[in-house]
Amino acid sequence: MTAHSRLDPLRRRAGSLLVDGFFRGVSRLSAMHPLARPERHGVTVTRNVAYADGLHLDVWRPAPTDGPTPAVLYVHGGGFRILSKDTHWVMALAFAREGYTVFNVDYRLAPQHPFPAALDDVSRAWAWVCEHAERYGADTQRLVLAGESAGANLVTALTVAATFERDEPYAKRVFDTAVLPRAVLPACGILQVTDPERFVRRRPDLPRFIADRIEEVSRAYVGSAAPGASRALDLADPLRVLEGDALPARPLPPFFLTCGTADPILDDTRRLHAALTARGARSEVRYYRGEPHAFHAFVFRENARQHWRDTHAFLRRHVPR
Repeated sequence: MTAHSRLDPLRRRAGSLLVDGFFRGVSRLSAMHPLARPERHGVTVTRNVAYADGLHLDVWRPAPTDGPTPAVLYVHGGGFRILSKDTHWVMALAFAREGYTVFNVDYRLAPQHPFPAALDDVSRAWAWVCEHAERYGADTQRLVLAGESAGANLVTALTVAATFERDEPYAKRVFDTAVLPRAVLPACGILQVTDPERFVRRRPDLPRFIADRIEEVSRAYVGSAAPGASRALDLADPLRVLEGDALPARPLPPFFLTCGTADPILDDTRRLHAALTARGARSEVRYYRGEPHAFHAFVFRENARQHWRDTHAFLRRHVPR
């Protein structure tokens, strides 16, 4: 083993700790702002509701209405390895203040829990929401799936599970509820986890730090599997399922895709839009000039605010209120 190869894991680990610490720090600091308090927006939060053994979600409820509200199942990002529902409170608040009951979920993280653990967990969250949403005033006939980055992968995989009849136990769990999402919002998704090198092949000038992060996501979640190496990995790459020729048993819902033009994994969003369009599904896409990965979490930025305006406008067109 060369000195260079021995340093690679250390470099990747240091980079991971830096990214994790940055996002957790930003989340903690922003939560201290007075406008971050849910009660300032008429929103209440029920925290750490168990949806399976050892797994929890938070329920963000909007101000009381005359009847049931649409529901959002929100799945956080973090490369399948880091972060949590607690770091993604701003996403839950952004939907709840617009009148959605939000189920903001945690799931097991890689590499301790590689694929399909995260997808198995969010499929359990899906089933729990389908069974229990009514008690929180939410209507699963108006269920929205939303997530960013790794969360975008997971909500896209949930959509495949809800519309394609498949053999995996976690996919069957979703399909057997017979609930279809009314809209899907995968923001800046990494939608094919195998073959992380494709981003470097497309952009040879991709900074090493960024390439390391992408490779780390893939290795932690699926190891060194090649694309198509095993059908068991299909839903780690939901993009490839939608690019394939299998036909859904149920119609695909409308998708709203968003990504910054400076996001190194932008190409997956472009491919997803092309795949959905080729299938005749409704897909709208918005690209935000010069914005990096997950920019919409930084709601003090104008493009982030525009992202949320665009998102809510799309939902008003596709989800009855």
